[in-house]
Amino acid sequence: MKRAAKWEVALLIGLMVSLAWGCWADRTQRELADQVLRLHVLANSDSEADQALKLKVRDSVLQKAEEILNGCPDRETAEARLSAALPEIEDAARQRIAAEGADEAVTAELRPTVFPTKEYEDFTLPAGEYLALRVVIGEGEGHNWWCVVFPPLCAETTSDLAETAMAAGLTEDQVALITESDGYVLKFKAVELWERLKAYFNAY
Repeated sequence: MKRAAKWEVALLIGLMVSLAWGCWADRTQRELADQVLRLHVLANSDSEADQALKLKVRDSVLQKAEEILNGCPDRETAEARLSAALPEIEDAARQRIAAEGADEAVTAELRPTVFPTKEYEDFTLPAGEYLALRVVIGEGEGHNWWCVVFPPLCAETTSDLAETAMAAGLTEDQVALITESDGYVLKFKAVELWERLKAYFNAY
């Protein structure tokens, strides 16, 4: 009986830790999602030509987005500007596709999108749902590319990630969280696991 009781206590403690961790995971991801806007570019297919075209379109979309979001103070304003400029973004992508000798259709929209944990060169974002500028080329069935369009953390012109992020509304703690190399990637993987568990239980 005593051994069984010990296992029950251990199980209860484990459950409490899991719930506490889940609350932290949810809060962390939601707070970051409220501050950033992702970019999601989907290729027509996985052919070499379509994947190369995807990267060309990505470059044009990033350039156009940088113009649209220049001086943007926060994510709410970024969302409003991008929403109003979707036809311009589509046109920039369409022109690039034509310049590359292709004729695939392209659409741009703002849509809540679920992303896995993603490690970039200088920062990491946890898994979860983020609002994304979604650019679909042709059938959109190829491997995709995603990063962050606001703040412009993935733009080549970004020389100081921390300064850029804080200017867009992220706190020092949030910047430290996404740029810390020791331990946080593992924590973010735990966030991803938590999101999967939630999705599993919500399905039943």
